Amino acid sequence: MASYASPAAGLPAQMTLHTGRAVFTEAYALIPHGVMRDIVTSRLPHWRDSRAWIIARPMSGFAETFSQYIVEVAPGGGSERPEQNPEAEGVLFVVAGQVALTIGGEPHMLGEGGYAFLPAGSHWTLTNRATAPARFHWVRKRYEMVEGIDSPPAFVTNEQDEPIRWMPDTDERWGTTSFVDPADLRHDMHVNIVTLEPGAVIPFEETHVMEHGLYVLEGKAVYRLNRDWVEVEPGDFMWLRAFCPQACYAGPERFRYLLYKDVNRHARLPF
Repeated sequence: MASYASPAAGLPAQMTLHTGRAVFTEAYALIPHGVMRDIVTSRLPHWRDSRAWIIARPMSGFAETFSQYIVEVAPGGGSERPEQNPEAEGVLFVVAGQVALTIGGEPHMLGEGGYAFLPAGSHWTLTNRATAPARFHWVRKRYEMVEGIDSPPAFVTNEQDEPIRWMPDTDERWGTTSFVDPADLRHDMHVNIVTLEPGAVIPFEETHVMEHGLYVLEGKAVYRLNRDWVEVEPGDFMWLRAFCPQACYAGPERFRYLLYKDVNRHARLPF
């Protein structure tokens, strides 16, 4: 059964050592789970009994295509007007509890591992009808229309129902759970789950145009970010701008992370 990290919340004890791993550089940011505390949460318009850790947002000169939140919804909380931007598409991925989601009036229940794609302009609502808080990732991107290509439809699934597609020549040690067909040009972003078995590696420094958000769901690894090798563990978030080199050595347990990347579109040109 899969396990999913989420923020620790609360506050550390007053005698806790201040030394930590948080860093923001010209090419990447590392936000460790230990700094995702109550004091850094945000409230969102038209959301009741809810709060969000905003762990990525578009920033000029850094990563510019997406925002990523971890949203916590108390029992009875939620929103009938969750998204105010009609051009924003979204992905929800549930890491704790369960939520009642409606898309265009059609109801869905999403438990842990639940995944929903929300097209730009879709009408959706979300409530927590359970007795325990629910937590989910919410990745948002402005959808880039292309003449002659239809917009993708909404869908709901669970990662347990989706196969891991193993990379060739890796003996099924490094793979991706892809929730949409990579060749489907209707989609301009992918939010997938990457799995590395114990001791597996990404054996080269990936250097590419896609921006990344990587949230560690479980396991430990040493990750290459630009010039640095950093240790990461469950609940850590890595935020990479385009062309930031990256590689990975997985630790002694299965290492998994939720991965955002922008895809399938021309590079935007200035006007």
